[in-house]
Amino acid sequence: MRRKLIAGNWKMNMTPSQAKALIEEVKPLVAGKDNCDILFCVPFVDIFAAQEAAKGSNIKIGAENVHFAEKGAYTGEISASMLTECGVEYVIIGHSERRQYFGETDETVNLRTKAALAAGMKVILCLGEVKDQRLSGITDEVVAMQTKLDLKDVTEEQLKNVIIAYEPVWAIGTGLTATPEQADETCGVIRNTIKALYGEKAADEIIIQYGGSMNAQNAKELLAKENVDGGLIGGASLKAKDFSIIVDCAQ
Repeated sequence: MRRKLIAGNWKMNMTPSQAKALIEEVKPLVAGKDNCDILFCVPFVDIFAAQEAAKGSNIKIGAENVHFAEKGAYTGEISASMLTECGVEYVIIGHSERRQYFGETDETVNLRTKAALAAGMKVILCLGEVKDQRLSGITDEVVAMQTKLDLKDVTEEQLKNVIIAYEPVWAIGTGLTATPEQADETCGVIRNTIKALYGEKAADEIIIQYGGSMNAQNAKELLAKENVDGGLIGGASLKAKDFSIIVDCAQ
C-alpha cells in the first residue's frame, strides 16, 4: 500500500514571519493525521523559520529547487550539501515554472536529480505536458519521454527516494484541473514507464502525485484514484483550512 504524500509548494510566497504564522495555523488542523506524509516546500529564506515552527509536529519542511553542482561560480544557486546541512530532506526539481521561466531542460533536471539523490535527499520530480501536447493527443508520449530522460542513470536503489509529481502545465495556476480520470490515466502511464525501466516492484512502490491545481473542492475525487498517491499543492497550500481539508482527503 503506497503512503500518500501531501506536499505544499509555496513558490515565491511568504516571508519568514508569514511562514511561521501559517505553519502555526496549520499544525492543530493536521495534528494526529498520520495516515499520510505532510510537507511544505518553501523558499530558501523561509527554511529555518518553517523548521522552527514545525518542530514537534507531523509537518516536514523541504526546498523548492537545488543546483546540480556541489559548489562554484553559480551566483544565486543553492547546492544539495547546503540544503542537507540545513536539515532539509525533500526538494522539488523540474517544476513547470522552472522549466518555463528559467530555462530548465530534461538534461538539467536530470543533473539536479542525481545531485540531490547523491546527497541523500528525497526528490519530488515534476513533469507534464503543455496544452498543445494534450490537444494533439501526445500526452502519453510526452510524459513517458520526460520520465526516461529525467531519470537517466538513476539507479533502482536511488529511485526509492524519488517521488514523481504529474503536473499538466496547462493546469498550473490557471484554475483548470485534469479530470480525475485524466489524472489517473496519465499517472498510470508514468507508472508503466517506471515498470518498463525498473520492474514491477519499483512501479508498484513509487509515489506519483498529481500537481495541477488540486484544491479543497477536487482533492477527494483525485486522491481516490488508484494511481494518484498524493498532491503537490500550490495556491491551496497557502490557506491553512484548505490545505488541512486536502490532508483529510488523503487520510
